[in-house]
Amino acid sequence: MDEQISTQWIRLGGGPDAYVAVPRDRDPVGAVVAGAEMFGFTAHTRAVCDTLANAGYAVVAPDFYWRDTRRPTLGYDDAGRAEARRLMGGLRRDGVLADVGAALDEATTRAGRGGTAVVGLSMVGHVAVLAATRFPLDLAVAFYGGWTLHGGIPLADPPPLDDAAKITAFVLAFIGGRDFLVSQDEWHAIDERLTAAGVPHELVTYPDAAHGFANDERPDTYDAPSASDAWRRTLEALRVRVAA
Repeated sequence: MDEQISTQWIRLGGGPDAYVAVPRDRDPVGAVVAGAEMFGFTAHTRAVCDTLANAGYAVVAPDFYWRDTRRPTLGYDDAGRAEARRLMGGLRRDGVLADVGAALDEATTRAGRGGTAVVGLSMVGHVAVLAATRFPLDLAVAFYGGWTLHGGIPLADPPPLDDAAKITAFVLAFIGGRDFLVSQDEWHAIDERLTAAGVPHELVTYPDAAHGFANDERPDTYDAPSASDAWRRTLEALRVRVAA
């Protein structure tokens, strides 16, 4: 158990359960909604939240799958991947945005000061960009988030960057040069779309990394140097743009 933070499960109103992580002996400096890949509340997902709480933030990770299955934890094998795709295929943007809004309210109440951010990996990286088109965030961080430009899943209908002009947050995003989900051509097109919309942003590419490079539970794709650099940049962006 990490003695520097406190964690618990709560229910957000009559809606999703949420994993909450906050600093134990100091007041939070900002509010963060967080989440990771399509596999639910894995140890990796909880570790993402704990990392952010250790950096001083009130972190809330809502269970986006609650309308079908509450708090699933899926494996990285074929069966887990198939179930994750089924659950992700059932997500719709209005429901997900309602869950983000409830989580933002909870995180903001717990923080009591500072700004707001959504930090997501893979599926929740997509959610981070989507949320930035609907909420007045200070920062949106997407680790290898897909479907933002051209769609491809029901959640991305229409794609978030169709509404790029509504984004007021700074967008920080990371991709591996060998990512199967987002090609380099699409990555450049995302940069062009954000630039045309006047969205402040930084897109970082790790040429030798693959999709999932920041998940140390997946040794087939984990890339420690890329993950370390991406987290360094994320924590610095939070310090500059969110921390009170």
